[in-house]
Amino acid sequence: MPEDLNLVKDLAVILIASGVFTILSKALKQPLILGYIVAGFLVGPHLGLLSGIGISDTESVRQWSEIGIIFLLFGLGLEFSFKKLLKVGSAALITAGINCLGMFLIGILTGTALGWQMMESVFLGGMLSMSSTTIIIKAYTEMGLKEKPYAPLVFGILVVEDLIAVLLMVLLSTLAASHRFSGGEMVLALAKLVFFLILWFLVGIYLIPTLLRKYRSYLSDEIMLLVSIGLCFAMVTLASSLGFSEALGAFVMGSILSETMEGERIARLTAPLKDLFGAVFFVSVGMMVDPAVIAQYWLPILIIALVVVVFMFVFSMLGASLSGKGLSTSTHTAMSLLQLGEFSFIIAGMGVTLGVLRGFVYPVIITVSVLTTFTTPYLIKAADPMERFLRGHLPARLLSRIDHEDIDQTTSKAARNQWRSMLKSYFLRVLLYSVLLTAILMASHIYLPGLVAFLLPSVSPDLRGILVAVVTLVVMIPFLYGLAISGSSIKHAASRLIKESDAGVWRVLALMVLRILIALSFCIAAIVSNVEISAVALTGVAVLFLTIFFILRVHFHRLASIEDRFFENLHQKEIQARRERPVAASVQRKLSAYGIHPRRVVVSADSTYAGKALRDIPIRSESGANIIKILRGHRSILVPAADEIIYPGDILLAIGTHGQLASFTALMSATADFSEETPSEFSLECFVLDESSFLTGKRLREAGIRDGGCMVVSILRGEEMITNPSPDLLFEVGDGVWIAGEKKSVAWFGGEK
Repeated sequence: MPEDLNLVKDLAVILIASGVFTILSKALKQPLILGYIVAGFLVGPHLGLLSGIGISDTESVRQWSEIGIIFLLFGLGLEFSFKKLLKVGSAALITAGINCLGMFLIGILTGTALGWQMMESVFLGGMLSMSSTTIIIKAYTEMGLKEKPYAPLVFGILVVEDLIAVLLMVLLSTLAASHRFSGGEMVLALAKLVFFLILWFLVGIYLIPTLLRKYRSYLSDEIMLLVSIGLCFAMVTLASSLGFSEALGAFVMGSILSETMEGERIARLTAPLKDLFGAVFFVSVGMMVDPAVIAQYWLPILIIALVVVVFMFVFSMLGASLSGKGLSTSTHTAMSLLQLGEFSFIIAGMGVTLGVLRGFVYPVIITVSVLTTFTTPYLIKAADPMERFLRGHLPARLLSRIDHEDIDQTTSKAARNQWRSMLKSYFLRVLLYSVLLTAILMASHIYLPGLVAFLLPSVSPDLRGILVAVVTLVVMIPFLYGLAISGSSIKHAASRLIKESDAGVWRVLALMVLRILIALSFCIAAIVSNVEISAVALTGVAVLFLTIFFILRVHFHRLASIEDRFFENLHQKEIQARRERPVAASVQRKLSAYGIHPRRVVVSADSTYAGKALRDIPIRSESGANIIKILRGHRSILVPAADEIIYPGDILLAIGTHGQLASFTALMSATADFSEETPSEFSLECFVLDESSFLTGKRLREAGIRDGGCMVVSILRGEEMITNPSPDLLFEVGDGVWIAGEKKSVAWFGGEK
């Protein structure tokens, strides 16, 4: 075969093998990634099963796999969204932070204990720090767990871990390049990374959605595909030129495009390319697995796999518990995260490419990842037995403290500290505008002196410096305006704080002075970097400039349109949703703060209320929960009547928040069945009522909900949560209504008239 056709033959072997083994993986209900890795293992050079027709040019495959990494990270960015990161909440941030930091340190200790070199141990810590987003989402989808109350926390942790993984890739590559552990260099690398991430995001969100919206009528699927891939590769090139990894550039561009109205469309168009090159990447991963290395290093493989399962459970459990989640949520969360993810492959490959990892490390990590991937579904299923084990063996005081924290967390979600909220908005605003002003200063210092010298060669150097300083200050005006003048949200919060106490006046004044001083420092930097001037004259010029700025600030109000355009682009999806369904969009945000879900409890023989009718049990008044179903042997009683008697051994399907269900379990002296499995015909849904909804304008007693085998569990109206609605309650537009019962009936009552 001609040499130039070897690549075609290699791709044919890769794609056919991956197709065959992914079909087998699908049939065996295993993640597709395993099929890719097995395919690469079999067609690779180490096993030698396909002598003559196997892979002939591993270098070409390696280049294709690098493109695969770019598309994988681009696709991950399209699913990421920085706004998701801001919405995941403190629980996900705390759990992911504790888990990643703990596993990073444990990885270093494990590598050191195994006799690995220090750089290899550090990379091992990075590889053990992240779970697999792909495998967990796949497992949750196939096992029907995406609607479980702990699922949002798991997905939030994965979002945070993805960002941490990207940061780790940059820091580890910097560390590998310097070959020494310099704290100063790491801090500078991290500061550089954060600076450019913010700058790219701000500029990208301002420009790209605007351009896509302006030329939307011209963007057919073909052109949109070309434009999006072009933007991806442009950012990859920019990131690489600045010393960052190509994967970081792809991830950043994907996250920027995900915030546009075309984000879902771009994800759909690029999905085939991501799948194709992603398959090549994972097959190339399998090609790196050497059976001889596995046989030689089987003991380190088992040790590392055991470390992953044990310590990732410990740190995830600790993080979730400390963040205020109860034992049930913490256990299910921890048992879901016990595997190595795709970033482990990428970090390992990066280490091999940079020459800081010996050849055996790569197949060892791949083998550990395969082992933990195989065990993922079984470990997720083992969460219920694990929780029962912990409940039976943890000290009662510790157990009570964990579950009590969960109740407090649930009931206090709506309460917010106004001062903390204002400080968050204040410092975020200062940070963002400071990044933009710093970027202007850097660009001015690099490009403007040469440009002025080219345009005005006869002008003296001193005058050129003055011209550069003036141009720089003029360009900085819109951003100085944004830095020095508070946004509307900060003004409103500040005015309320001033009215509440005298101390609030001085705090707000101090923050205002600090903001002005920061703006003044940027003015001074713009002058000093271009003009030789005394300290007194410098201060006078800067103060004069700011004074003129504040006097004329009423004429700068149009400059706020820059900020308005940015936030319009950032929130265009939500704006569009509010235009289409203004009531539903506003209420849906409030509904996310309530974790209403079902739980099964078993009535014990010594229960005070065993043998009594439901009407005689103060379930709603003392716990706020509702009983939607009773399982008694082979008999199933859906939406039981008030005269239904409760017997020992009955399985009650109750619905409520974590706190309500905990109170209900204690009230009934029942044993909680924390599997939370519900009958297949049962459904709990939340609907936001609009003008066309069936329930709108009807009273609860008139709707016939109980006759249809359903029950209204709770209603969110404005800021009020109605947990026990009266029969005379009138459903209104904008109500968030939780309905439980038979699936078909629930969908019917929640539908349109």
